[in-house]
Amino acid sequence: MKIGFIGLGVMGQPMAGHLIAAGHEVGLYRVKDKSRHLVEAGGRAADSAKAVAQSADVIILMVPDTPDVEAVLFGKDGVAAGLSAGKTVVDMSSISPVATREFASRIVEMGCAYIDAPVSGGEAGAKAASLSIMVGGAQADFDRVLPIFEVMGKNITLVGDVGAGQTAKIANQIMVALTIGAVSEGLVFASKAGADPAKVRDAIMGGLASSRILELHGKRMIDRTFEPGFRISLHQKDLNNALVSARSLKMALPATAQAQELFSGCAGLGHGELDHSALVRAIEALAGHEIGS
Repeated sequence: MKIGFIGLGVMGQPMAGHLIAAGHEVGLYRVKDKSRHLVEAGGRAADSAKAVAQSADVIILMVPDTPDVEAVLFGKDGVAAGLSAGKTVVDMSSISPVATREFASRIVEMGCAYIDAPVSGGEAGAKAASLSIMVGGAQADFDRVLPIFEVMGKNITLVGDVGAGQTAKIANQIMVALTIGAVSEGLVFASKAGADPAKVRDAIMGGLASSRILELHGKRMIDRTFEPGFRISLHQKDLNNALVSARSLKMALPATAQAQELFSGCAGLGHGELDHSALVRAIEALAGHEIGS
């Protein structure tokens, strides 16, 4: 299949790499030194999003935020300028559901299909091709691109119409943020109370409070390894989308708002580009105690 891939960051690079390795013809935009290996593996560098769209049947976006998606789609020499009827745009970024539906409407008017398919699993999941992919779109469009998703992920779910994938991703990010906060508080409490946080984590892993976040991010907190798999600044963006969406629905997300404040505290401490497990730094600052100290 002829695929265009735009956005070759921490997540996009391995995702595009899997598509190239699977034998797809992949056009690439925004190739930089760190992603040059994708061209060496068989990808084709393009000088604009328009050029990518002209040569592809399916165009995948994996960029940071809502304004980035809008610029790539509708900016000068953007994807829309290179589309022709029958093509499919797949946005795998994590952005606003409201904006997603607006973007989709404009693309569909051009005779093309639009799917939102944000992912969960972080850099590790992208590298292992084990991402969870939450999809919004028509069944026929989903069926057409499912073989592409299967190259990049394992748990692939058509949630509903366009925008439903982004809604599911926001729900995911709410749960992840709150669980990171809970793990942070529990381990900082245990450490300041004099217990070995590593042994506390081991003990809890066998009980009801066990979770993937306790397993992976709890270890990061104890080992002090905060190299970004998913940056705090990006999680802040996702929670902002959650809070804006909640206001439009006339509902409260009190714990989400608190998690956003903790992330803001981390950013204020200079940790905004660390992994989101570094939320523990905000809890440690409030406790006047660092895990393991």
